[in-house]
Amino acid sequence: MSQSSSPFTVARRGSPAAPLEVLLRRNGMVESVHRVHAAVADQQGRLLMGAGDPFRVSFGRSALKPLQASLLILTGAAEQNRLQERQLAIACASHCGTVTHARAAFHILWNAGLSTDLLQCPVPPGASSPLQHNCSGKHAAFLAICKRMDWPLATYMDPEHPLQQEVLQRLAELLHQPAAEFPLATDDCGVPTVQLQLAQLARVFAVLSGSGAPELERLCRAMQAHPELVAGDGCFDTEVMRLGLGALVSKGGAEGIQCLGRVNEGIGVAIKVEDGAKRAKHAVALHLLDQLGWLTPEAAADLRPRFPHLSVHLNLQVSGELRFNGTS
Repeated sequence: MSQSSSPFTVARRGSPAAPLEVLLRRNGMVESVHRVHAAVADQQGRLLMGAGDPFRVSFGRSALKPLQASLLILTGAAEQNRLQERQLAIACASHCGTVTHARAAFHILWNAGLSTDLLQCPVPPGASSPLQHNCSGKHAAFLAICKRMDWPLATYMDPEHPLQQEVLQRLAELLHQPAAEFPLATDDCGVPTVQLQLAQLARVFAVLSGSGAPELERLCRAMQAHPELVAGDGCFDTEVMRLGLGALVSKGGAEGIQCLGRVNEGIGVAIKVEDGAKRAKHAVALHLLDQLGWLTPEAAADLRPRFPHLSVHLNLQVSGELRFNGTS
């Protein structure tokens, strides 16, 4: 990546650079435009690069699952219940609800001596069990943590529950910001989700992919060892980690959130699409992976055809680049 290849400018708080744009062209006409913001940060929280407003606030949604799952390790629940990498990976997952995914989530409960009836994530339409919900691994992990700590099981989704307070405290420690300063909302699966800046979310993934927190590093290894459990065959996060050959960790969230980490380098990327479009976040993620040099040309060429929403009958064109922070 060379500074001479693009007009890099400063991306500072209060003076955001131009956002990335994803243009959908059909028969030569621009039919839709998605505006996208991005941040690249290191483990110390230094903003390295940005596009649009890297300090834009958004809810972390499912991109925060590795942080939430870290309590499995910090509380000793993973050791007590002899959880393997497969169970750690499913705890971080937004999965497809296959039998393989449901079984992995079930084994967290089984090892902890807990019943599926305790899960409070919804039963997806057309499914027969909450284990098929894409957040079932996280919910199973929450229950295992509660049992380990002798916390109430029935109210584990309550923002005031000790579990949720511990998740918030862990985030506060990682970002060096008081827990009370993080606004909360309810995620689609019923648990609290946290509002934070894109630069802060990028820092979380820098730590996840680096060596700043042993529990997150362990979860990163589990996600890489079992990318098929983190999402599913043909899903963006799974395929990026497969083709990244151990160098990348990838985790998306609803409403246009996508995060990436460069393993062993401790650099994280956070992306937010203003209108929440999935096709735009994936198009931008591929664009930035190419700009950062995090994928080989062969891997990048192999990835795009795997995602029909990026190529079938459409021409998605990403306009704009990350700009270095602190240069003119």
